[in-house]
Amino acid sequence: MLPKEKLQRINELSKKSKKMELTTEEKAEQKKLREEYLQVFRKSFVQDLHGVTFVDPNGNDVTPEKLKRSKENKNNLKH
Repeated sequence: MLPKEKLQRINELSKKSKKMELTTEEKAEQKKLREEYLQVFRKSFVQDLHGVTFVDPNGNDVTPEKLKRSKENKNNLKH
């Protein structure tokens, strides 16, 4: 999770950009913060997906092979 202060700063810059032009430094800061936010979001999303198993109405595991491989690779990295 991104620290609360960084989320607040992202929101401040966003609001300011809607009212007026950001300075070059503020634009660079905004870009850096957004990239950091997306990196954290993507990591969290992948972790959430690794906890999912798809089951059809008959109770069979129909989890896509790509997701199964991703889970296996994650587990292999821990060892």
